[in-house]
Amino acid sequence: MLFPTLSPSRQTRITTDVFKGYDHRWRIADGAFYRTENLSSRQYPLLCTRARRGSVKTMEHPGGLIGKDSLCSVEDGTLYVNHLATPVTGLASGEKQLVSMGAYILIFPDKRYYNTEDPTDYGFMEADLTVSGEIRYCLCNSEGDELDDPTVGVIEPENPANAMLWLDTSGGTRVLRQYSQAQRSWVELESVYTKLVFPTLGQAPALFRQFDGVEVSGAAEADLNGEKILYAVGGGASENDSIVLVGLIAQGFSAQGSIRLRRRLPEMDFVCEAQNRLWGCRYGNDGEKNINEIYASALGDFKNFRQYLGLSTDSWTASVGSDGAWTGAVNYMGRPTFFKENRIHQVTVSPSGGHRLDETVCRGVQQGCHKSLQVVGESLYYKSRGDVCVWQGGFPQSVSAALGETAYDSAVGGSVDGRYYLSMRESGSGAWSLFCFDTERGIWYREDALHALCFAQADGELYVVNAETGELIAIKGSVGTMEESLSWMAETGLLDYQTPDRKYVSRYTLTLRMERGSRLSIWLRYDSTGDWIKSGEVELFGNGTVSLPIRPRRCDHLQLRICGEGEAKICALSRALETGSEF
Repeated sequence: MLFPTLSPSRQTRITTDVFKGYDHRWRIADGAFYRTENLSSRQYPLLCTRARRGSVKTMEHPGGLIGKDSLCSVEDGTLYVNHLATPVTGLASGEKQLVSMGAYILIFPDKRYYNTEDPTDYGFMEADLTVSGEIRYCLCNSEGDELDDPTVGVIEPENPANAMLWLDTSGGTRVLRQYSQAQRSWVELESVYTKLVFPTLGQAPALFRQFDGVEVSGAAEADLNGEKILYAVGGGASENDSIVLVGLIAQGFSAQGSIRLRRRLPEMDFVCEAQNRLWGCRYGNDGEKNINEIYASALGDFKNFRQYLGLSTDSWTASVGSDGAWTGAVNYMGRPTFFKENRIHQVTVSPSGGHRLDETVCRGVQQGCHKSLQVVGESLYYKSRGDVCVWQGGFPQSVSAALGETAYDSAVGGSVDGRYYLSMRESGSGAWSLFCFDTERGIWYREDALHALCFAQADGELYVVNAETGELIAIKGSVGTMEESLSWMAETGLLDYQTPDRKYVSRYTLTLRMERGSRLSIWLRYDSTGDWIKSGEVELFGNGTVSLPIRPRRCDHLQLRICGEGEAKICALSRALETGSEF
């Protein structure tokens, strides 16, 4: 007699030993996690806790960070270098753009500077001086040597020997000519200079330098007002208190009055340094006209944006035709690069001064995310309106598919050791998240809810300022007071969703290494409904490897949440899957 028999269920053992980080999509790859907290890929392919951070200090009214030979910061209106106060004080409240140019730190929008190699070299990039009294005007050469007054008229003098300079008024404009004995004729002087001698120039020699581009107003001769170049600036003895400008006067004279000299920088939305020039951009209205421009300072001189001598080292300005406000600026591969939300403008710097502006229509930097711009290795990363992009000079590519459909804004970025850190705010809920992207492996992790004000890298360490508490934090923990404890969490996506047959997981086995005193608990949720149920826990009283078995109940699918405290390394997660028929 034959009895019916049941076929044994098929059992499959699946082991995950390569962990792929954060993936906030509905369907995710094996080894990825729907949520993570304080985990890292630094020991890939293992899943491990992030490095413990160091608390350096709490800053009062932080304004910004920049990394040079040491960490530099703006705090409570004062510039600090390596945590020591500098003479640069009285800065306006609010966030700053700090730019490194050689040994200098440039501070915007205050337009202040500080030389980290020479603490006595600091001040304002702009200068404004008014000099009053009896001012003497006379013709001179470019060195400031005074010339005799010319003969004025419309007919050439009959005796050139007695009139070596002649102011020709026969044409529509006055022309100064000089008699050339070699040519036996009058030759037009191409550059005519006027020397203004003051009772005293006071601070002028300290404020202005030779070849500064300035705006002159109040001069008794109209030809001397407007945008001018200072070809000489005298100081000290009264006979040397003078300036030399390009301009033409009929004859020397003296007059009472006040002359104002101003060296100004354009208002700039974003600034960067590239090839020994300071670059900036501006979009808006200056009260007289609409502005959509890119600026460059004179070569090696961040104070001069109006220096035009006809040389390759001159300042430079370009009008831009694309619409929309500027959203960021960065030096990428030695080229100043400017962003709008739908454009990238990049300047090719020419040694001859004929710089070229290129335009790429593509995803640019999202408004309010200019601090997300970071060069990691040889690639540029930034937050666009819809995703996080990497750009290498062609068209940007998205690297943020794993972040899911959540919209973010107000991104702030930093980088160290090939990792791109990005603090962003969820556009809907307003919740903050600090993400870390391993650029070598293409893996994301969400670390915690840190709201970053700014990042800066110095001496191999990445520093960040907590915008809510003002705490200065060392991400790698090489300095400061280390965190005492570290809580972490990893939550999987939907597990056992691979086949249509009836199936169930008979056992999970979690293999990990933990330090002494660490704790771990396992939580399960079945079929995407109900509460999380604790299914196991362990506390380690000595360093070692732990294998923790978990036996879930039968279900269509489940989610697994691993919560821990203390440093840990998850080596593998295996599961025994039993399947039956498809009915």
